[in-house]
Amino acid sequence: MSGTDDLLVEPERLAAELDRADPPTLLDVRWRLVGPPGRDDYAAGHLPGAVFVDLDTELCGRPGAAGRHPLPDPGALQAALRAAGVRAGHPVVVYDGGDGMSAARAWWTLRWAGHRPVRVLHGGYPAWCAAGLPVSTEAPDPVPGDVTVAPGALPVLDAADAARLAAADAGVLLDVRAAPRYRGETEPIDPVAGHLPGAVNLPAPEYVADGRFPAAEALRERFAAAGVAEGAPVGAYCGSGVTAAQAVLALHLAGRPDAALYVGSWSNWVADPDRPVATGGTPGR
Repeated sequence: MSGTDDLLVEPERLAAELDRADPPTLLDVRWRLVGPPGRDDYAAGHLPGAVFVDLDTELCGRPGAAGRHPLPDPGALQAALRAAGVRAGHPVVVYDGGDGMSAARAWWTLRWAGHRPVRVLHGGYPAWCAAGLPVSTEAPDPVPGDVTVAPGALPVLDAADAARLAAADAGVLLDVRAAPRYRGETEPIDPVAGHLPGAVNLPAPEYVADGRFPAAEALRERFAAAGVAEGAPVGAYCGSGVTAAQAVLALHLAGRPDAALYVGSWSNWVADPDRPVATGGTPGR
């Protein structure tokens, strides 16, 4: 069962680790779905020694039929991580602006790429600042890393996999978008409203608040109430695979390292007009 030690790190503990002779590599992955780019936030202040990595252009592939945040090209990802100083087997800590979503997607991407020693700063940049820890506006010039990207270390769902899981008697596909989007009452981003038939709605605020996760037992109870059964397959999707990566992190914290991410998520599902769409507040198989 996964614990928090290899998944999350609190600000004070990270500060102590950064004082060591060979500290973790810090990646600032602040991002907004809409609004100013995260790089502007980074320039205004960041953890000392942190390197900015862009979620849209460096941690994900180009948007298209595969989704708004598809899997990155392995070679391009490797080049970006090496440029940021990521070294083979060396610890990495990722952080965002506090909601935990882009940090979770960065965590998931590195682990999917075969780099296991990566943690999320719990509470992100706001938690670091709230602890009275130092910030910097100086952009470091990292020594290039030597990490090798080996895709496939975490399970991934494509559209066909997601449909099978949603239709299965054993197992559950979680839709972690807000309930009105799941029900098909509104869709602010993608061209079609509704949900994948058979998917169960579990909006993200039910298992994470302000980028912070409850204790593992509380997470297990919340996922169990949504139909996540011990030993049965579980996967998650959202609009484009960012919030759902946070759900996968929460599932890891709850002891489910086998949880799969539908990376393309709803933005990939509705790219094919022949795929069925359900509406209303029930799974609608």
